[in-house]
Amino acid sequence: MILSDKKILDEIKAGSIVIEPYDRSCLGSNSYDVHLGDTLAEYDEDVLDARVHNKIHYFKIPPEGKLLVPARFYLGVTHEYTETHKHVPFLEGKSSIGRLGIDIHSTAGKGDVGYCNTWTLEISVKQPVRVYAGMPIGQLIYFEVSGEILTPYNKKKSAKYNTRNTKPVETMMWKNFPKKK
Repeated sequence: MILSDKKILDEIKAGSIVIEPYDRSCLGSNSYDVHLGDTLAEYDEDVLDARVHNKIHYFKIPPEGKLLVPARFYLGVTHEYTETHKHVPFLEGKSSIGRLGIDIHSTAGKGDVGYCNTWTLEISVKQPVRVYAGMPIGQLIYFEVSGEILTPYNKKKSAKYNTRNTKPVETMMWKNFPKKK
């Protein structure tokens, strides 16, 4: 079941949902709008390898915006830091973003109970489009969980994305492979 605006407010007051910065005007009927942070990243190499640490370089979005092009893949970050201690958060693109041909995630739209961080966005575009820091980029939807959570994400020893950050985070898939001897 998806949380309503009233239930999201109740959970924020109880501390089970944290959104920083929080702006009441961003609360919809059953979601909370998040915004594009001021930093984007691109991978340094054109060919990526799942077994190695693929490096990225960061750049700030200038006041006049940044032109994104279809031939490139970008990592972005939400301006908002969030914590979700009892619910499963889903990040979806806003319809206005979709109508510009912007996808904000390939596969990583679902968080886990216990996810406490900003959200790295996997940005691709269908045609050239200019984006701006602070623009609405997505919306968080919260689902109730049935049953007890044994190990929330922020307590998992194997969690790869627990370090609080304000920049996009590259893939850590390489950590899933055994180290070569």
